[in-house]
Amino acid sequence: MFSVTVRDHLMVAHSFRGEVFGPAQRLHGATFVVDATFRRAELDADNIVVDIGLATQQLGAVLADLNYRNLDDVPEFAGINTSTEFLAKVIADRLAGRVHDGALGEGARGLAGITVTLHESHVAWASYDRDLHPAR
Repeated sequence: MFSVTVRDHLMVAHSFRGEVFGPAQRLHGATFVVDATFRRAELDADNIVVDIGLATQQLGAVLADLNYRNLDDVPEFAGINTSTEFLAKVIADRLAGRVHDGALGEGARGLAGITVTLHESHVAWASYDRDLHPAR
């Protein structure tokens, strides 16, 4: 399996509900380093996994919708603990939608999957892997 990873960052504020979160139940900020890894079994006709420029651009566009926001105020996330794991899935799903819409180029339609990793720090991170199926 071939892969290409692009990187960006995300800054948000949020709070959690539940004793398991301890002091993170209060409003706090989080800064994540975000890696998006695109996978495919065979290289495309241009011998690439994905256009790195388009992948970088589209990751930035997905993150722009979340960046510098208090996620507690986003109606889509009402009542949801926006954990690192949850946000990794949101970003992966949004990137997958852009792949299927053609925003990463026609060659990207042959991608097998995307993994999004959010690094909370140099010692802790979470990822979400999703398969990509051809657009119907």
